[in-house]
Amino acid sequence: MSTDPAGTPVLVTGGSGFVAAHLVQQLLARGYRVHTTVRSTANTAKCGPLHALQDAFPGRLDLFEADLLTEGSFDEAMRACTVVFHVASPFLMPEKIRDGRRDVVEPALQGTRNVVASIERTPTVRRLVLTSTVGAIFGDYADVREMAGGTLSEKYVNTTSTVENNPYHYAKTVAEQAAWEAEAAQRRWRMVSLNPGLILGPSLTPASDSGSLFLLDELLKGYFFYGAPDFSFTTVDVRDVAAAHIAAAEQPGAHGRYILAAEEMTSFHRMAKILLEHHPRNLRLPRTALPHWPVRVLGPAFGLSQAYIRSHLGIRFRVDNRRSTEELGLVYRPVEETVRDHYRAWREQRGQRRPAVSPRAG
Repeated sequence: MSTDPAGTPVLVTGGSGFVAAHLVQQLLARGYRVHTTVRSTANTAKCGPLHALQDAFPGRLDLFEADLLTEGSFDEAMRACTVVFHVASPFLMPEKIRDGRRDVVEPALQGTRNVVASIERTPTVRRLVLTSTVGAIFGDYADVREMAGGTLSEKYVNTTSTVENNPYHYAKTVAEQAAWEAEAAQRRWRMVSLNPGLILGPSLTPASDSGSLFLLDELLKGYFFYGAPDFSFTTVDVRDVAAAHIAAAEQPGAHGRYILAAEEMTSFHRMAKILLEHHPRNLRLPRTALPHWPVRVLGPAFGLSQAYIRSHLGIRFRVDNRRSTEELGLVYRPVEETVRDHYRAWREQRGQRRPAVSPRAG
């Protein structure tokens, strides 16, 4: 990567997304010239935060239209760039997916192929930083039990997900593997893959449809006021994910895959306890953890299959994040800070001035 941030530009795909907006902001703050893509520059709701960044950093942020499924649509945005941060990819919760192949697999796989094809046509590019996920390492939580020491590690690849079973994890797995195959077939550019867990924290883009924001919505809107189901997550702050992207581009020795997640998983109940410490009157938040049996009995009525429940409910594992801390120099924010800031931004973006007092409030 150029040692002069103000020199050649870098490209961030999907700039209106949850992670990409933070990445664009941090790159600009470090002095970079940034190109970023959006599906439509006419979408004022999604592009508003990017226009604000253009005002804050005059002359250093350019917006381009591009579509993941349109070949060649990234060529113009990539022109003269030395680094490509490929962040754009749909992240939908299972209940939001109607057709796995159409909704997530094709955009992730074909989008990655189209971005790589543009890289092949752009001789200035030297590095691709790909936003993948821990879901490209495992399919279900139960898979991690088969890993050495029952610990999540970068050396594994998801082999259990399919288009029908966990299509999002399958999509990210095949997209990442396609990018690695393209990197191995040439010598001009090199790739780094970042594999974050559930990304939380303050959103700069209220119109984002990221699944991670949707998941926390369920907790914050009071869907679990009666008790928190015993589901835990590998979590990471969106600001740390953005910082990791920049480190992966700037450090010449960065290579391979990097898990981005705290060592310990965070449960719904733990998130609620963090928030209740500061908002004790908020009756939307669960005070207790829910026993397993109601989840097993009622889960299917809420779209959770028995197979999913068996493979995730009550399962926790350790995360080996040493590569991210030792090689990228990442210092993870405490989960308490992440959850509090996530909630603060969530309230501000909805115009709420005080915690709700009714579990049935809209």
